[in-house]
Amino acid sequence: MLPEGFRARDALPSDLDLAEEIVRAEEASLRGADAEPVNLSDFWRNASFAGASWIVERQRTPVGFAVAMERGSESAYWATVRPEIRGLGVSSWLLGAAEQHARDAGSTVLRVGCVAENAAAVPLFEQLGYREARHFFQMRIDFERAPEPANAPLGIELTPFRREDARSFHAALNEAFAEEWGWHAAPFEEWQEGRLDAPDTDLSLWFVAREGDEVAGVVRCETRRDGGGWIGALGVLKPWRRRGVGRALLLHAFSEFHGRGAPHVGLGVDAQNPTGATRLYEGAGMRVVKEDVIYEKELT
Repeated sequence: MLPEGFRARDALPSDLDLAEEIVRAEEASLRGADAEPVNLSDFWRNASFAGASWIVERQRTPVGFAVAMERGSESAYWATVRPEIRGLGVSSWLLGAAEQHARDAGSTVLRVGCVAENAAAVPLFEQLGYREARHFFQMRIDFERAPEPANAPLGIELTPFRREDARSFHAALNEAFAEEWGWHAAPFEEWQEGRLDAPDTDLSLWFVAREGDEVAGVVRCETRRDGGGWIGALGVLKPWRRRGVGRALLLHAFSEFHGRGAPHVGLGVDAQNPTGATRLYEGAGMRVVKEDVIYEKELT
């Protein structure tokens, strides 16, 4: 049960702003007043709201939440409470509600994310049977000068995305990320509705690396995020890896954003990425500005 004085309600798609405010308060308390901006839009875009996510209120003021992303047999949650109510039992209730819903939904794995600096969460996760599974970085480059030119490897052409590229672009993403931890290959129709045709999608920030008629790699970018540009996904297919295609796409995105006046560009990456993406990004001048931890529990 929730502690006295608190109540829970179902979270709604319209709750994004207040959820970000709760995370912002937590991160400011753990990372300082200069903590990086908070953006939950991607998670919220794909979240499950039909009784799977909750907002906790005290005196009608939102003070915590847990939001779910359900993918087949896996349930992923982000759960956060405001710093002034830590230790009062709200986090325990949210994690308990998440586990119960995941079990009822038939999930076999439950994952929950939190900020890396939240040391107080570690004993709670351990007590509840979770293990530390993964670390994710948010990386960024600040444009103190123009980025270096995106010189594509011999035989590779970098081209803007075209509507007729939609299916090959989608297929390339799924193939490039197939071995990534936690990757979910969405069907084309789902991806089309949620990403390609989304109202805030700017297709002029999507690019394709080609060798002849074949797609070698793709990059999907977003604007107006965290005060700058954002690289939502960058993938290179296996036959073209270690040839400089990923670096060329990355630098091409940097140049595009710099040309549009963006002061910086960020992205998120698995710290244990099997393709060595963190080394690629560091080599292009990016640095880690934020770290999150994913805890995992098998539901048997």
